[in-house]
Amino acid sequence: MKPTVWLIGAGPGDPELLTLKAVKALGQADVVLVDDLVNPQVLDYCPQARLVYVGKRGGCRSTPQAFIQRLMLRYARQGLRVARLKGGDPCIFGRGGEEALWLGSHGVACEIVNGITAGLAAATSCGIPLTHRGMAQGVTLITAHSQDGTTPDWAGLARSRTTLVVYMGVAKLQDMSSQLLAAGMAADTPVAMIERASLSDQRECRSTLAAMACDAAAFGLRSPAVLVIGDVAACQMYGAADAPMPHLSEPELRRSA
Repeated sequence: MKPTVWLIGAGPGDPELLTLKAVKALGQADVVLVDDLVNPQVLDYCPQARLVYVGKRGGCRSTPQAFIQRLMLRYARQGLRVARLKGGDPCIFGRGGEEALWLGSHGVACEIVNGITAGLAAATSCGIPLTHRGMAQGVTLITAHSQDGTTPDWAGLARSRTTLVVYMGVAKLQDMSSQLLAAGMAADTPVAMIERASLSDQRECRSTLAAMACDAAAFGLRSPAVLVIGDVAACQMYGAADAPMPHLSEPELRRSA
């Protein structure tokens, strides 16, 4: 089937992080279904398209997912080129997989156009590498919000010894902290909380696992925000004197290579 719908990742917010492929697809679209967290400047790349706002945001009134899917199907069956424009990446907590499967089951092909996910952009925008030799050999992306109300396996995540990047976790900071501490993660594990990543009004708060809920409250942390939990959250790639990057010895470098 020839694709008639694009599922496009708009990235974390900064329009300069949009991919060339996304710009090309937006320039060809007849109708664009726009998520709530998409930077309005991104829409400059589709001046010819009809814009349909289908906001979905935690804690706010949202457009039902089933309605969005029916809209995409209706427009595609009218012969229109449809773009579903999402914040971050469509397939990282963006429902891209379920939308692609649903469209395919109704005879409509789609193409995924990847975007930079907020977790990656949030970390690097404040100088944190999500992996670093000798500190973190992996990264786990996780959402603290689930459709059925279940909680993540925080004990298993604590044992993974990977950097944890938590999406949609602002409302559950105290529970997250308590469960990770109970699972044996050190109280002084570094934490970075990044609000509105990559935008001009980005804010960040550095803390520790034990103190993060109190520090976030004092800081006034609000969604959308991403949490980075792990040793790398103490790093600063851009030369801040109070948070230098670790210097590994030659034996350490060889062991972590």
